[in-house]
Amino acid sequence: MTELTEREFSKHLNSKFNLNFDGRHVQLELSEVKAYLPQEHEQQGMERFSTLFKADAYLPQSLYHLSHDQMGELDLFLVPVGGDQRGYQYEAIFNYYK
Repeated sequence: MTELTEREFSKHLNSKFNLNFDGRHVQLELSEVKAYLPQEHEQQGMERFSTLFKADAYLPQSLYHLSHDQMGELDLFLVPVGGDQRGYQYEAIFNYYK
């Protein structure tokens, strides 16, 4: 399995991730990888970033099993953070020791 790092996700901006939800195929596009700049008083040695995905389908907040041509299979907790007539936006936040 590919390491889930800011650097790795950044390599795959604008690429497609696939999942199945309620018996239908849903495609997510990785639209942004946002770095988190640690503050002086915070714990050092952490990997912190978030990823934003776009999709046409609404998905409730949940853990999803995604697949990607190059990153392989991964499980992400996705949270809907926006939506309009063009589609929906989802965020996954990463915060762990390196």
